[in-house]
Amino acid sequence: MSTALAQPRRPRLLPQNRKLRHLKGLSLRNLSFEPPTQLRTADDASISSKSPAKLQVLRESAAHQLHPSRSTDSLRKDPAAAATAAKRPDGLKRRRTSLSFAHASLTVRQKKLGDLVDAAVGDVFFSLHVSGQDEPVYISEVREKSANFNFQFFDLANQGHDVTRSCYVTIRLWARRPKQQTWLFLVEEIIDLRDLNFIGTLQDRKFPPNALVFHLEDGIYSLDFASRVSDPKQATPVPTSSYNALMKLANLESSIDDAIHTQRQIMAQINRLLDESAADASQSAREEATLADKYVTSQQRLNRAAERRRDELRESLRSRQVAMEEGRRSQVKAQEDIANNQQQLEASKELIKETEGQIRGQRRRICSELSDIFPITPVPNAPPLSFQICNIPLPNSLYDSATARSMNEDVLSAALGIATLLTRHLQFYLSHPLPYAIFPYGSRSFARDEISQLQDKSTPRREFPLYLPRGGSTAGQWRFEYAWFLLNKDIEALCASQGLKVVDIRHSLPNLKYLLYVCSAGSDEVPERKKGGVRGLWAGRLKSRMSSLGLNSALDSALSSTAASRRGSVDSDAPNQHGDVLRNAALNMGSVLDNLAVVSPDDALALPFAESETKFTLRTKGLRENMSR
Repeated sequence: MSTALAQPRRPRLLPQNRKLRHLKGLSLRNLSFEPPTQLRTADDASISSKSPAKLQVLRESAAHQLHPSRSTDSLRKDPAAAATAAKRPDGLKRRRTSLSFAHASLTVRQKKLGDLVDAAVGDVFFSLHVSGQDEPVYISEVREKSANFNFQFFDLANQGHDVTRSCYVTIRLWARRPKQQTWLFLVEEIIDLRDLNFIGTLQDRKFPPNALVFHLEDGIYSLDFASRVSDPKQATPVPTSSYNALMKLANLESSIDDAIHTQRQIMAQINRLLDESAADASQSAREEATLADKYVTSQQRLNRAAERRRDELRESLRSRQVAMEEGRRSQVKAQEDIANNQQQLEASKELIKETEGQIRGQRRRICSELSDIFPITPVPNAPPLSFQICNIPLPNSLYDSATARSMNEDVLSAALGIATLLTRHLQFYLSHPLPYAIFPYGSRSFARDEISQLQDKSTPRREFPLYLPRGGSTAGQWRFEYAWFLLNKDIEALCASQGLKVVDIRHSLPNLKYLLYVCSAGSDEVPERKKGGVRGLWAGRLKSRMSSLGLNSALDSALSSTAASRRGSVDSDAPNQHGDVLRNAALNMGSVLDNLAVVSPDDALALPFAESETKFTLRTKGLRENMSR
């Protein structure tokens, strides 16, 4: 630290102007529970104020009497003592310890050190007293386990003028040891603030036991050290207030304090006179009556508001009761409806189960009939997984040069058309729409892709033919293979709807055969075909016309022969007999129609939808229609 920084600054308050309102805090240094060897008196204060050098000499002599041994620093300063110390041997240069527990255990040392620390520290608080008042004007907080205490700052400017203007203050310190519960009255000192010495800083200070440090507005003061005031700095004089202005401010402050004191005295006198004089009962009675009228009016207004609130609550309760009654009636009616509909619910559940069973049975029957209508059989003397549909071979979706040499293009297109027709029918019977729409037109069938994002900009059409193009076009070959791929994806989607896992989607007919086999399998009896549709209308009309002609027996025999040929009956166990029975029924029906033509040529029978003499012909040729039509 430089010399300029070490020099204390000058105080702003003159000694005669120091009052108790300027005191902001207090500190205690070197706590000691021992009785003081020298008491501070008024003579010490006069010596410190008049002759600080004498007070310093007295303190040094007292310190020399208390501590006669010389320290290492004094040996350094004394050349003779330093020479004597240099003549000692090396082993004697280091002073030996004089502690009695030097060779004791660590536990004993720790305990002894703890006892020494407890003997040196304590808990302290102080109080400030002013003459003329019984109660203290300020009581500090309690500081614990320390030898040097810095208490919190305080402000006494809000006290009365007898406190703020006082120059004398009595400081009383109470202390206790750490392991004790009893407080000891330690120090009591009467301090005149005008006798304090300005020290500026607490650094490099060696305080005596129980030394008090005072914190005023302009710095730090003490009675144990002489004043250290630095010389005023040589600076440009700054204009400030004149002495008259300062005196006016001081007189104004005194006038304000006197006015406040006078106000308090007058208030005390008025209160005393009021207490001594008899009270006027009439005036107080009138005031009480007026106040009672106000209370009555306010209470009446509150009563009216409470009555309105009571009526609103009653109406709300009445409406809620009505709503609750309606709710109870609705609840009772709902419970009755639930009880009445419980049987219907059970019947509906049974009907749903029965309907689901019938749907599964009808699907089994339909898939079995589709298996008979579109028979998928293995190709004789062919590699594994080679199948044919309606005796038309269809290889797996790998159309290479070997397949092209061994198979005709028309045969391949016809087989794909039949497979497309079977796949399209299965989507309706299995109630699962196909992701890619297919259109069966015999050997000119095609598929449509509305999902994929096509990269080929030259052919924006999304229809892909299921037949080979003419002329061996590469683009046409690619479109044909893509259409076959879409057909295989549709077959895979149908298999997935029934919980079947397809090993290879390129096996078109094996996957269809597997799907039909699983859908037609089951241990229950296959239900009969339901009467209805075109056949039912036709049969009903024929029976009504024949009843008038007396041909019911012939029609019944034809229908009975037809019904006997249905899937699931005893007479139709072999699949080959089904077609024979159908042909026999058709021949019987033809004979019936011939008899009808002979009996009543003018009254010929027609189908229900043949009202406009529509002619039905069986097209046997021209399966390859133009796709543009």
